[in-house]
Amino acid sequence: MTAVMTANTQTNKRPVILTGDRPTGPLHLGHYIGSLKTRVQLQDTHEQYLLLADTQAMTDNAHDPDKVRRNVLEVALDYLAVGIDPSKTTITVQSYLPALAELTLMYLNFVTVSRLERNPTIKEEIQARGFGRDIPAGFMCYPAAQAADITAFKADIVPVGEDQAPLIEQTNEIARRINHQVGRDVLKECQALIPKFGRLPGVDGKAKMSKSQGNAIALGASPEQIKAAVHSMYTDPDHLKVSDPGKVEGNMVFTYLDAFDPNTEEVEELKAHYRRGGLGDMVLKRRVESVLNELLGPIRERREQLAKDPDYVFDLLREGTNRARAITQQTLDEVREALGMFSFGSR
Repeated sequence: MTAVMTANTQTNKRPVILTGDRPTGPLHLGHYIGSLKTRVQLQDTHEQYLLLADTQAMTDNAHDPDKVRRNVLEVALDYLAVGIDPSKTTITVQSYLPALAELTLMYLNFVTVSRLERNPTIKEEIQARGFGRDIPAGFMCYPAAQAADITAFKADIVPVGEDQAPLIEQTNEIARRINHQVGRDVLKECQALIPKFGRLPGVDGKAKMSKSQGNAIALGASPEQIKAAVHSMYTDPDHLKVSDPGKVEGNMVFTYLDAFDPNTEEVEELKAHYRRGGLGDMVLKRRVESVLNELLGPIRERREQLAKDPDYVFDLLREGTNRARAITQQTLDEVREALGMFSFGSR
């Protein structure tokens, strides 16, 4: 597989995509609708790299490195189960790419602390985690680390949620500053790819779907887990009787039907029926349950089969990481040369 993929890379001029996930737990429906579904589609038309961002996950999980370590496999299983094809997409482990760490350290010299602190994404994440001023330095420096990830792969496109767009802007700022200093475009700027469907709220309707919030439905969820999650969904608190008119906006049942039910015409009819009254919440929840079981059933089965052979998955990760190491090292060498850093081959 390696020889074929390397040969393709040398002749393939397709746009390059870099994306990935922090391995802090199995992926869920929010990841699927926000990016995984798109990644599966784009792998046929783009050169795609998926980064298992275990180094970045350590910036706020250094107290529990085993959590990060064991979830590398879990996230890789989710990738393969949803349809990521390792012959089309390179899956790689961040901590095994030393060039990324070196590039991060270089880039930190081209961005100020005040600029890092002004990044809206970082500010929001700091507040959400309750760090106050006790912010891990690695977490604060994440924008520079992400810039290293993106530029090392020479990514043209980075699929991110709308809340992550400021990180892409800062990546391009760093690239422009270095390019200006060296007088040529040694680093490529990239574009954010924002999904049409924004953040998927959790089943409680109070926040985005999140493992840490306990409001997520995992891609490997069992029928029983799906049922329990759907039946707990936040609907319309004023829809006390079936005959009462109900509110669709902010109703998680309809949010999930809009996201996952392929029969959009029927969903619109259900909305009209609910608004005028006469449609019970349990009827809708049973429909959501059925839709999610149809979607997640095949994914769960593939995941269970893959989990029986972890060595196969680790071999794929090792192969992808070896390929990515060569690509990222090349970028590091180019940046070092452009900046005029010391080389044993020069005087």
